[in-house]
Amino acid sequence: MKILVTVKRVPDPNATIKVKPDGSGIVTDNLKYVVNPFDEIAIEEALRIKEKGGGAEVVLASIGAKESAEQLRTGLAMGADRAILVLADQPLDSLGTARIFEKLAKDEQADLVLMGKQAIDDDCNQTGQMLAALLGWPQATFASKAEALDSDAEKQGLPGVVLSGKSAKVLREVDGGLETLEIGLPAVVTVDLRLNTPRYASLPGIMKARKKELKEVPVASLGLDVAPRVKIHKLAPPPARQAGRKVASVEELVQVLHTEAKVI
Repeated sequence: MKILVTVKRVPDPNATIKVKPDGSGIVTDNLKYVVNPFDEIAIEEALRIKEKGGGAEVVLASIGAKESAEQLRTGLAMGADRAILVLADQPLDSLGTARIFEKLAKDEQADLVLMGKQAIDDDCNQTGQMLAALLGWPQATFASKAEALDSDAEKQGLPGVVLSGKSAKVLREVDGGLETLEIGLPAVVTVDLRLNTPRYASLPGIMKARKKELKEVPVASLGLDVAPRVKIHKLAPPPARQAGRKVASVEELVQVLHTEAKVI
């Protein structure tokens, strides 16, 4: 059993993001980067599947500049076995990214690809679905968990994606409830926030991660057409929030909502 987990380097969600004056991107000076939070949950889920038994190998894969090795080392310190970094400095859209992961999944002969359902920097939520289509594999998106995160199952670190032989049982959120899917392997599963709580990397784990394999592969060597089909024309910050004010009565509130806010 081999589990391929995708990892994206994204700006720290706790950082203040500023858009460049010309709208061509965000200001990256002194910006801290982390593992995409959804991908961190995917890593945790892969490790739980591995620890449950069956001898799974957890392989991390990322695309980007050499700096992305930092986020892969974080995943290796959590417990992943090895990592692959596809070096690419050019901009990529969701389809180009999916094509690269398709190549890696085939080369690695992965049985399961675990991905965050989206990256917090572009919020596209497309790559997992595109990857499954390119591979011709079944997919289950937005994997979640029935139990509360303080349940006995969570305390025992049990996986929410359960593998059995050549199939996987995946619980996912739908409008108004939860849905249980059973899909054949190999498959692509994207994970949601409530699936698990990622572990912290221990100091021994950080020391071991330095010696684990991190293979770098130039994107040009893959022989793929990854030219973007989608172009971002401009970024703009949200409008500044106006200060609130207190009203003296319900009647005044209704009048303000009707005449000024025009919401009723």
